Amino acid sequence: MAIEITKSNTADTRTCDWSKVSKEELLEASKTHIKDIQKGFDFFIDIMNRQKYTHDLTKINDIDGFHNDFKTGFKETSWWESHQKKERHHFNNEKYIPEDVNLIDILDQIIDGVMAGMARSGEYRKENISKELLERAYKNTVELLLNETVVVK
Repeated sequence: MAIEITKSNTADTRTCDWSKVSKEELLEASKTHIKDIQKGFDFFIDIMNRQKYTHDLTKINDIDGFHNDFKTGFKETSWWESHQKKERHHFNNEKYIPEDVNLIDILDQIIDGVMAGMARSGEYRKENISKELLERAYKNTVELLLNETVVVK
């Protein structure tokens, strides 16, 4: 479902004749802008709400494969390779990073690392993440939002 935001010809000195905008018009444009921002946040919150329930489902749905790799100390990696391919938050191997990686995937990885590290060893093990990956995730997140946004009058 598209995010409908309202066309605004005011509230930005770069896009209007600021000398002709009344205080009331500026206030209304600001209120509308804030509502539009809330719609953007709601969009990402909805995605994150779905992600929190699907994180690491391959551990549940293929517990036999997970256990088989686990009991070898991950010398056997059939499940592990499949897990990385299906779960978007693994960035240790470039071949498993989705082309459309986004900042929600990055947050998923951060949350995973903190929660797993603290629960298992009491420490967070910092993951290395490249500047290029962060830039790609940023760009893809912008594209994700742009693709869902429609300006209406």
